[in-house]
Order: sequence, then C-alpha cells, then structure tokens
Amino acid sequence: MIRTALLTLALAAPFAPQFAYSADLVIHVDNVKSASGQVMVALYDNAGAFLKQPVRAEKAKADKAGTTLVFHDVAPGDYGFAVFQDTNDNGRMDRNLMGIPTEPIAFSNNAQGRMGPPDFAAVKLAVPAAGLDTSVTLR
Repeated sequence: MIRTALLTLALAAPFAPQFAYSADLVIHVDNVKSASGQVMVALYDNAGAFLKQPVRAEKAKADKAGTTLVFHDVAPGDYGFAVFQDTNDNGRMDRNLMGIPTEPIAFSNNAQGRMGPPDFAAVKLAVPAAGLDTSVTLR
C-alpha cells in the first residue's frame, strides 16, 4: 500500500501544478538610436546596493527597432534597474570629465534625477509572482 502510494506520487509529481516562486522581468528598451554595441541592464534589489552592486545583469545586441531583455526566475519583490547602450562596445558606460554619462541611459519607471541619478525610491517597481513587463526610453 505505501509502495503504491509512493509510486503514484512519483509518477504524478511532474504533472502536479507548480507554485510560482519566481517570475520573469521583461524590459523593453525604446529609443535605441543605433544598432551599434550592446544594451546593458543592471538589476538592484535594495537602496544600499543601487548603482553599486547589482543582483543580476543582462545584455543584448542593440536594435534600433527596440531591444528587449529578460531576467528569468526573479523572486517576487521590489527592484530597480539601470540601462545604458554601450555604443562603442567597450563593456562600460563612458562618462565625460564631470562624470556625466556620454552614452544613452535610462532607469526603471523612466525616473530622472536632479544633478545625478535618481534614488532607489524613484526607480523601485514591484515584480509580482506573475512577472512584469515594462518599458523604458533611452535618453
């Protein structure tokens, strides 16, 4: 009897409904001015790490029609992200002598800062268990 019950559970397990403990965060990047380089996204999960230590990063070939990046298996919660187009494909965001980015950038919620980047509260968005599909515009 116990052996039959264990066998039934083992056979049924792959077909049992799975509870979603992670989701996909899909980011559509608009206003990609050229097809040169990569579009790079850094994902942050708290204010202390914002623009310092991303929890994950993704990149995709730049596409003038728009570039989409996907973070798979993201735990539900609050996140913020920063995007830039690495137009010269050197693997980093270029800046001028004053530290201002010289390559196109964007932040989640299309947030903008004053005299610097926005803070985490402005870029924070909730990723539910069902996932999130969002867009940003490079500037």
